[in-house]
Amino acid sequence: METVRCGRDRSPCDEVKLSSLRRESAISTMNTPEPMTAAQRAQVIRDGLPAGGLFADQHWRISPAPLALGEAVVGDLESLGRVLLQFYRALNLLYRQSLTGQQPPWVAELLDRGKPSSLIALQRDPAFKNEIPRIIRPDCLLTDDGFAISELDSVPGGIGLTAWLNLIYSGLGENIVGGKRGMVDGFASIFGAAPAIHAIISAESAAYRPEMEWLAHQMGGRLHVHDSSAISVPPGEAVYRFFELFDLENVPAAAGLFEAARQKQIRLTPAPKPIFEEKLAFALLWNRNLRGFWRRELGESFLNRLLKLVPYTWVVDPAPLPPHGAIPELNLTDWNQLKSFSQRERNLILKVSGYSEEAWGARGVYYGSDLSTADWSMAVDKAMTAFERSPFVLQRYHKPRLVKSSYFDFDKNSLVDMPGRVRLCPYYFVEGDGDAARTNLGGILATVCPADKKIIHGMKDAVLVPCVA
Repeated sequence: METVRCGRDRSPCDEVKLSSLRRESAISTMNTPEPMTAAQRAQVIRDGLPAGGLFADQHWRISPAPLALGEAVVGDLESLGRVLLQFYRALNLLYRQSLTGQQPPWVAELLDRGKPSSLIALQRDPAFKNEIPRIIRPDCLLTDDGFAISELDSVPGGIGLTAWLNLIYSGLGENIVGGKRGMVDGFASIFGAAPAIHAIISAESAAYRPEMEWLAHQMGGRLHVHDSSAISVPPGEAVYRFFELFDLENVPAAAGLFEAARQKQIRLTPAPKPIFEEKLAFALLWNRNLRGFWRRELGESFLNRLLKLVPYTWVVDPAPLPPHGAIPELNLTDWNQLKSFSQRERNLILKVSGYSEEAWGARGVYYGSDLSTADWSMAVDKAMTAFERSPFVLQRYHKPRLVKSSYFDFDKNSLVDMPGRVRLCPYYFVEGDGDAARTNLGGILATVCPADKKIIHGMKDAVLVPCVA
C-alpha cells in the first residue's frame, strides 16, 4: 500500500492512504470545469455578436479578456459621476446668469456663437430651464497619473455596444464594472415611468442604429428605434435624441418633438441645449475671471478635482490683445504666434468646440506634435477664421501611458500582444429630478489603440473591451 506523510515529523499512524486521496482528487476534477483557453473565449465573444452586428460596417479586434484597471482608478471613476453632474448643473446656471447680468455677458455670447436664433430660443425656453443631459460620458485618457478628461459627450454612441460587452464578458465569469445589466438598466432608468421610449436616430448617426436595436431587444419592447422622419409620440412617452443639434435641418422629426417636449407632453433627453455640446465649457472652467463662480457652485473639493483631471483649455479667439496683454500659460500676445511653436512645444490639441459636423468622431482634431510646421500653421489659421461661426479650442495634450493588451487573430489562430494606449469611456446615467437626481455608473468602455496612434478613437485596429477592477 502506498502512503504519503503529512509532514516531516509525522509518525506512521498519521499516514493516509494515497489511493483515497487520488479518488478524491479525481472526483474534484470531474466537478470543476476546465478553464477556457484564450481561443475558446475569443470564439465565444465573436459567436455572441448579434446577427446584424453592433455598428454598420465597423469592426474591432477581439480580446479574450477585459481591461483590468487598478482599484484606485475604478474608485475614482465610480465617484466621478457626482462631480460631472454638478459641473453640468453649474454650467447651466452660468449660462442663465450670464443672460441676466449676474455673470459676464460674454459667457452666453461665446456659447451662443454660430447658433441659429431658433435654437438659441429653445435653449432659453423656460420649459428647458433646468434640463441637463441624462447620459454623461467623459472621454478619459489613461495616463501615468491616473486619467485625464479630454471632453464630455452628451449624445454618446457606444451605449448598446458597452451593454453587449458587459453581458458577454460577464457570461465568461468576469466581474465587470457596472455588472451584467448595468448599461441596460441604467439607460432605462433615465426615462422614469414612461411606458415607451423612442430613439430617434439621424442619418448622420446611422452607424449606431444596430447597437440601439440590440438594446431595444434587451429592454423587452419598451424601446423603439426610428429614423429621423417626422413622428408623432403619444403623450406621456419618452424620446432619446440620438442626433446632433448642428444637423437639425436634416432631421424632419426634430421640430415636432421639441415642441411636444416644450409643452411637457413628452419626456425628451438630451434637451435642445447646445451649451452641453460645446468643448469650450472646459475653457470656461479654467478661466480665472470665473473662478469665484465655479468655487461657489462646485465647492472647493469638486473644483480642485476637475482642475486636476481636465487639461488646461483655451478658446481660440482672434480678437487683438492690448500690447501688454498675454494669453495665460502660453505667454502669447497673438494667436498667430502659436504657428511658430517648435514641435516639442506643440504638445497641444486643436479641435472644433461644437455645433459642427467635424465636432465628433475624431474629425476636426489636430495634434500639434504630429503635424509639420506647415500643416500646424494651416490648422491654426482654420481655428482663427472659424471663430465667428464655430469656435475652436486649444488643449494641453496629456499623453496616454502604454498598457499591456492583446487580441485574438482568428486567421492565425493565435493570441497577439499589442501594447496600446487607452481611452476610457464611463457611462453615467442620471436618474431622478432636481436635487434628487443621482448618477449611476453603468459600465466603462475601453478603447485600446496601437501605441503608434496619436488620436485614440474607435477603429478597426483597436481593441474594444469592458473593464474590471
